[in-house]
Amino acid sequence: MQAAIYGLAGPRLTQEERAFFIDTDPVGYILFARNCCDPEQLRALTDSLRDVHGRGDVPILIDQEGGRVARMKPPVWPAFPRGEAFDALYQLAPSSAIEAARSNARAIALMLQSAGVNVNCLPMLDVRQPGATDIVGDRAYGSEPMQVAALGRAVLDGMASAGVIGVLKHMPGHGRAMVDSHHELPFVTASAEELDIDLEPFERLREAPMGMVAHIVYSAWDAERPSSQSPVVIEQIIRQRIGFSGLLMTDDIGMQALSGSPGERSAKALAAGCDVTLHCTGKFEEMIDVAAHVGDLTPDGEARLARAMAGVMVVGDGPDLAECVAKRDELLALV
Repeated sequence: MQAAIYGLAGPRLTQEERAFFIDTDPVGYILFARNCCDPEQLRALTDSLRDVHGRGDVPILIDQEGGRVARMKPPVWPAFPRGEAFDALYQLAPSSAIEAARSNARAIALMLQSAGVNVNCLPMLDVRQPGATDIVGDRAYGSEPMQVAALGRAVLDGMASAGVIGVLKHMPGHGRAMVDSHHELPFVTASAEELDIDLEPFERLREAPMGMVAHIVYSAWDAERPSSQSPVVIEQIIRQRIGFSGLLMTDDIGMQALSGSPGERSAKALAAGCDVTLHCTGKFEEMIDVAAHVGDLTPDGEARLARAMAGVMVVGDGPDLAECVAKRDELLALV
């Protein structure tokens, strides 16, 4: 099994992509708006990806946060609130905010589950900091780490109740970045003591099954390499200090924060200790480059993946999507 997760070019699996995926046997796939047209089409696409592997537990990821980060968009699918809405309610009624976040996350997961999507890149545990780039901004659950962790745990639990796995992001914290890592490499100069705030939500949710590492240089830990390519950050901070033992993937390896070809970037990330590289563009020539540089998932990575996917697509008893949305809206109306 190749240590890569790939994006797709369009709304249907092409013959070229299918042959490539049969040959490389990647860990999984990630979907974007270009892949999501309507429920029937999307379900057919995810079914075709499972057919490539002949099993039902292939990780099929998406970023369905709510607000401005949503790949399944209205009017075809319902809109969901941004993280800031739960932050606002938490200031008034913490327990209500936690319940609203849990109900919202279950509603998202029920929608994803019906489409055959089993992993959502949520919760975002970045602690919002004043003056930082808006790439976090209204997506964040707040500026206080315990609150961020509490809402993040509710999101993980809500999604798990509908058989969807969550991904902690962006380890070890994107809240201080002054530039958007999609476009350039952020340098964070905060001290190790100051960064304790950023680490706290991840420490509190360290048992989560999957995590995503950011492309950021933290000078207090490794002034030479971005976190996704730093063995210091991955081993000493994420694995040891945070105590995270789940499957660790990169953020999109195509972001302009990094230099080199997608394959070269991926090789550096895996050598630093990431389990899986995440390649999102769906550009076939880039996928070939990644495949040429990426080996098999390690035995430790295989074990982490198996643990993560153990409860996937198992929908527990609880309210349906409409009931979850109604409960969420009732609680958010308190603000």
